[in-house]
Amino acid sequence: MTTKGPISKFIEHYYLHFNAATVVDAAKAYEDQLNRGSKMLISLAGAMSTAELGKIFAEMIRQDKVHIISCTGANLEEDIMNLVAHNHYKRVPHYRDLSPQEEKDLLDNHYNRVTDTCIPEEEAFRRLQEHIFKIWKDAEEKGERYFPHQYMYKLLLSGVLEQYYEIDIKDSWMYAAAKKNLPIVVPGWEDSTMGNIFTSYVLKGQLKPSTVKSGIEYMEFLAKWYPKNSGKGIGFFQIGGGIAGDFPICVVPMLYQDMEMTDTPFWSYFCQISDSTTSYGSYSGAVPNEKITWGKLDVDTPKFVIESDATIVAPLIFAYLLDM
Repeated sequence: MTTKGPISKFIEHYYLHFNAATVVDAAKAYEDQLNRGSKMLISLAGAMSTAELGKIFAEMIRQDKVHIISCTGANLEEDIMNLVAHNHYKRVPHYRDLSPQEEKDLLDNHYNRVTDTCIPEEEAFRRLQEHIFKIWKDAEEKGERYFPHQYMYKLLLSGVLEQYYEIDIKDSWMYAAAKKNLPIVVPGWEDSTMGNIFTSYVLKGQLKPSTVKSGIEYMEFLAKWYPKNSGKGIGFFQIGGGIAGDFPICVVPMLYQDMEMTDTPFWSYFCQISDSTTSYGSYSGAVPNEKITWGKLDVDTPKFVIESDATIVAPLIFAYLLDM
């Protein structure tokens, strides 16, 4: 049996109650899933890539502790933006005190703020735009179509971005995923920066919408992937809320109810890290038991909700799983 490192021992010793205890319980249950041969889906919402989750998430991918990812278009692209423009990012620790005019000044200086971190437009967005357009156009001219993440994989594996690297490549989770050709679904990609840029080329008549595969095709892929990989169970580890989590979790009731594949197993584990409060009509803040009524989780599915900041909690759970 692998010996746990100091971080794991620390949380086991001190995280004994409330949210803290749930962190340990969820980590141990995740580990149990892996030990029995179950696969795990991780969904990424929010701005986890800009929060540099890749520093530890990339190692989770390399060690086969995640088998499929669902993420927003923002998380898909922002990991690569951090890879090529990290030194140009601007941190604003006093972001809570910024006036509307100071926010406008950031915009005028081509900085887009995500909480305390500003992404540099020229070095991040535009640097990628030049190269991704060529990949989109080349595919279209060949009559080929790919998913958004597959174009990003091509971009990373082509080597054209190496000239810009500003962090260690091992800290990019997208590069780790590209090397493994890890399955990813990216619902709602069109609302991301790269999705907006792609749309601008469509509006200008330079690309066709069909060159990038759609969300329906992502669901079709997931609907075929799930039954093939659910023999020993598939767990669901949700970071944040929103479409990154809502989209993939629906594949189970869709298969069971709409496809009438009544032997489809429920998700075998569920954990959500979220600061969304339970409120009227809120799905991100709903307790896991609500998912039972929708045919997503079973009565005895291990269920955990950690009401906390994912930028603090997710690295701790990943550290436990990596025996740190």
